[in-house]
Formats: sequence, structure tokens, C-alpha cells
Amino acid sequence: MYKRDLKKEIERARETVREADALLITAGAGMGVDSGLPDFRGTEGFWRAYPIAKRLGLRFEELANPRWFEENPKLAWAFYGHRLNLYRNTEPHEGFYLLKKAGEQKKGKYFVFTSNVDGQFQKAGFEEKRVVEIHGSIHYLQCMLPCIDDIWSSDEVKIEIDMEKFEAKEPLPKCRYCGRIARPNILMFGDFNFIPYRTDLALRRLYEWLDFIDDMGYKLAIIEIGAGKAVPTVRYFSEDTARKYNGTLIRINPRDFDVPTEKDISLNLKGLEGIKAILDVK
Repeated sequence: MYKRDLKKEIERARETVREADALLITAGAGMGVDSGLPDFRGTEGFWRAYPIAKRLGLRFEELANPRWFEENPKLAWAFYGHRLNLYRNTEPHEGFYLLKKAGEQKKGKYFVFTSNVDGQFQKAGFEEKRVVEIHGSIHYLQCMLPCIDDIWSSDEVKIEIDMEKFEAKEPLPKCRYCGRIARPNILMFGDFNFIPYRTDLALRRLYEWLDFIDDMGYKLAIIEIGAGKAVPTVRYFSEDTARKYNGTLIRINPRDFDVPTEKDISLNLKGLEGIKAILDVK
């Protein structure tokens, strides 16, 4: 862990973003905290958001498991239906719009890589084709089996929940092909039935963009927001991409702000606070 002076790191970050020809925005659950979304940090954090889970003795990784769609679909859809309703009713915070504007002004444009399944980047106006949701999206459904390799929009789905029992009310979402229970197209824990083609297609577009940036000799800045160590997908991707494409990583995180090399920039700040700092917005 390199000890850094925060003021100097902010200045380094501002200069890096100013000089960059392209922005890669990578984001974990901490990105949504300033919008009022829970980050499920640790078991206690998850239980604060879902007291019923504490009563049932279920941790996040136990509840976010596809087996419930078979064993107790009302419980499964209470959890995911509540999250779907929450994300639909949540407005992205100012940081999303600031990053979008900054990325659009670069000659190499921007790309987003996120482990979040909430669709907040698209809601803030980011181009769908420039967003990789590596763990899928709650705004798409698939068959629980699946009976067919297809996904479809959840826009028409309305979930009512009995919060006392923590059960979703009938009718539950059904597969449009076989009539069995449908589930979100989200990569869950212990999940062997996730249909990955939407994610895979987005990843292919991202790597084509990165190769283009590299071929053009463009300077790449990687702005990572709120990506923790519990599920380190985003952190690993940020670090790996910085190394492979000679980019500079700017890590914004109030807790897990350590960085692997001297070149990387470490900002011990919350998401929106860090975004405003590096983009010099008051």
C-alpha cells in the first residue's frame, strides 16, 4: 500500500483526465450509494437493507442464488422484485452525468464496465452499446432452466411484495416460452444457468474499442468508482486493463483505496465526491 497525499493525488487525477483521449469508467456497488442505493457491504450492511434476511439467517450470497427460483420462487421474487422496484424509482446522482459529459468530449469517447445490475448508467443517458454489465441486468429476464437461450425485457413486469412475509404476490413472472418461473438475467452465486450472450456481446465491443484506442496511440484514463474487494471483478478488470493498454488507473474508494503500482492514483473519497474532485466541479 502506497501512502499518498490526497491533494497531490487529486491534482494528478485531474491532469490525467485532462490529457486523456479516452475514458474507461469502471464501477462497483459504491457508485450507487450517492443515489441512495445500498451497497450490501458485509453481512450487517445487507441485513440493514433487508431485515427479513437476518430473520431468515440468509446472507447476500445465500439469497442471491438461483436455487430459490425453484425452491421458493415467492422469496426469490420478493428479493429481486424489491430491487427491481428500487432501481426503477432511483434517479442517478450528478456524478453519472458529469462522467458522461467528460467521456463524450474525448476524441476516443468512453466505455463503461460495471458489476452493477441496476441499469443506472443507461438511465443517466449513457449509450447502451458503450456499457458492459458484467453480471447482467435486472432489466432483462430469462427462463430459470433455461429452456431456450434467449432473454427479454422486464419492462412489463410488475412485482407486488408482502413485506411482512417477504413474499412476492402472484402472478410471478413466467418464461414466455415454456411457462415456468422466469428469473432476472443476472449472474448469481452458484449460477450455472445464466445466459451470457448480451454480456459477451458488450465485452466484445469493449475490447474492439480498447484495441482501437491502442492502435490510435490514444491516452487512456481509467476512472474506477466504488469497487470493493468482496467481489473484486471490477478491481481486477481495471488493474488488468491499465497494465495491458498502458492506461492510468484512478481508484475512487473511501475504504478499499489501495492501488497496485506507483503510477496508479488512489483517492480516499466517496463516489460523487471523488468524481467532482477529479473533474474539478464545485
